[in-house]
Amino acid sequence: MPNQPFMKAIRFENGAVVTVDAPMPEQQAGDALVRVLMAGICATDIAIFHGYAGFTGIPGHEFVGVVEKCPDWPEMEGKRVVADINFGCGTCADEKHCTHRRVLGIRGHNGAFAAYCAVPAKNLYPVPASVETRPAAFTEPLAAALEITRQTPLGSRSRVAVLGDGCLGILCALGLRQTTEGVVLLGRHQEKLSIASQQKVNTFLMDTHADPAALASQLGVFDITVDATGNAEGINWCIPLTRPGGTVLVKTTTFEKSNIDMAPVVVNELTIKGSRCGSMSLALDVLQNHAVDVTPLIDAVYPFSRFPEAFARAMEKGSLKVLIDLSF
Repeated sequence: MPNQPFMKAIRFENGAVVTVDAPMPEQQAGDALVRVLMAGICATDIAIFHGYAGFTGIPGHEFVGVVEKCPDWPEMEGKRVVADINFGCGTCADEKHCTHRRVLGIRGHNGAFAAYCAVPAKNLYPVPASVETRPAAFTEPLAAALEITRQTPLGSRSRVAVLGDGCLGILCALGLRQTTEGVVLLGRHQEKLSIASQQKVNTFLMDTHADPAALASQLGVFDITVDATGNAEGINWCIPLTRPGGTVLVKTTTFEKSNIDMAPVVVNELTIKGSRCGSMSLALDVLQNHAVDVTPLIDAVYPFSRFPEAFARAMEKGSLKVLIDLSF
């Protein structure tokens, strides 16, 4: 196509993070063109870099942007937005599990590690004026964390253990704390646990030589355990910590395969649930009401021109949320 406009974008090619000149997104019927302001690097992006999901396009799914063109919803033009990342076929009742769905930056649709992305207009959510752009970039992962409260009944006295003190684990603990005081975040990094404890979450620093049975003996068992470790073995730490008849919520997605000992699952009649995306509107409400403070989770902010450096930082052990500033 002559004079086709291009934009800067990121691709993962041959084990490297590469900045490329990519064609501007083509707007299909019902799409909005969104200029990306801020994008977050997620553990899923790192897993994709290592081969998870077999995705080969432009990655990135955590973002906040400004609507540039939106023929079906012109009043949205110029507004800051976030987006539900699951794009269904349009006929399925549940777009998140539509067989033919596309997922922004993960499955069949170019993502937000670029100057622009195209998103179905119906997937857009306006960002309230009181929510600043950096916290707004956490809307998608916060929605995923809050999904636990929608999947599993929780009472004010429910005991919940969240394993993993990375960004998602902390968000899960902070979200669950809105429903029950009996949340314990388990991790190996005191400085990360402190982020949660400062927002009234109980924390437990795990010894490097601890094992699941010893933890269960020390802490007792929980009604619900959440695997947010990002490790293929995380679920095997959750199972011994879950009471008979309890539930294990699995948030971890990793290129490595998990080997699960099913005997205690059967004997104790445990329920294992996967937990993925959640309600963007609920997450925005939580941010707007300042029920959760996500700003301590920001590890660093890099300009888009330093994306490879930012991605290297995000892959470092112990890092939290690395944001990419595209507001140029």
